[in-house]
Amino acid sequence: MSFKDLTTQNILRHNPYIPGKQPTNFEQTLKLNTNENPYPPSPEISKSILGQIDSLARYPNSSADSLRSTIAKLHNVNYEQVIVGNGSDDILNLCVRCFSDHSKSIGMLEPSYSLYEVLGSLQGAKVQKFAFTDTKFEINPEVISQSDTNLFFLTSPHAPTGRIYNNSIFSSIINQFSGILVIDEAYADFAPFNALSILNESDRVIITRTLSKSYSLAGLRVGYALASPQIISILNKAREVYNVDRLAQYIAEIALKDRGYFEKTKKNIISTREKTYQIFTDWNWETYQSGANFLFTRPMDSTGLFGEAIAHNLFNFLNDNNVLIRYFPKNPLTSSYLRISIGKQEEMDMLIDLISKWKIKDQQL
Repeated sequence: MSFKDLTTQNILRHNPYIPGKQPTNFEQTLKLNTNENPYPPSPEISKSILGQIDSLARYPNSSADSLRSTIAKLHNVNYEQVIVGNGSDDILNLCVRCFSDHSKSIGMLEPSYSLYEVLGSLQGAKVQKFAFTDTKFEINPEVISQSDTNLFFLTSPHAPTGRIYNNSIFSSIINQFSGILVIDEAYADFAPFNALSILNESDRVIITRTLSKSYSLAGLRVGYALASPQIISILNKAREVYNVDRLAQYIAEIALKDRGYFEKTKKNIISTREKTYQIFTDWNWETYQSGANFLFTRPMDSTGLFGEAIAHNLFNFLNDNNVLIRYFPKNPLTSSYLRISIGKQEEMDMLIDLISKWKIKDQQL
């Protein structure tokens, strides 16, 4: 008997999620491909983290009670409305495990965060993908409300464009949709507003957040969800008992409480994002107004041409020069664009200089 005979059909059919490229030498690489925060985490962390080492012999608090209380206070919700996970991906996985199976399908817009489909595949759930009709990436509430899905994922701000959506869209959806609506707000801290008020409109809404982006803790893996106590209770049934380790809980709480540092680094990222956006706009590159820590832009060569070949050419040029960004060639709505994470101002200056050299090189060909 082969291992194929011993493996479940879900795994045999499954295509795993492929993350952004990780460099082998960070010092020689400008990494702008996975939307990490270019600044280190709160300096308050290093002041006291060593004091936690002796406690590692003990299991962590299984419900992350102190961290949940801090999150609840931050967002002015009840403790019973918070669940913490090993990154927001862990929370998304819990949503799929609890609210989908072979008879309860998952819905998502396309293009969007591809992990939703990956998690559905592992669960053996049918995943229905509803394509955006054009590059405006507008959400049609009727498409979602009229679907027969039990669980629907939306990213806000949208990935990979960074587009911002008004809460009226979510209100319209939840008033008509009978299933569970997950609003994935991984980048919400960089946007002018968020969807937290939608929690007051329905007990079937889940809002997920991560500390990977705005809190500079991508290497720690802490995320959380806000929802009704009923939903949190259900998600907790599927949660691994010790899904967030002791150090992660401790560090996350410090980062959330250091509001001054959080606001400072967030302001720096937004400022650099807007400066870079203006440069791309001045170049006549079609670029989305972003509510995230990245920009989605359509590069143009020296002759004014744009398209898949141009985007691919610049992507390869930057990669050859140790600058990592993201390219999504599989969808016609994204194949002419590049997604660029926002680094420090000096890093973005390096990027702009390198793109300028690409444009000059292009003229010489």
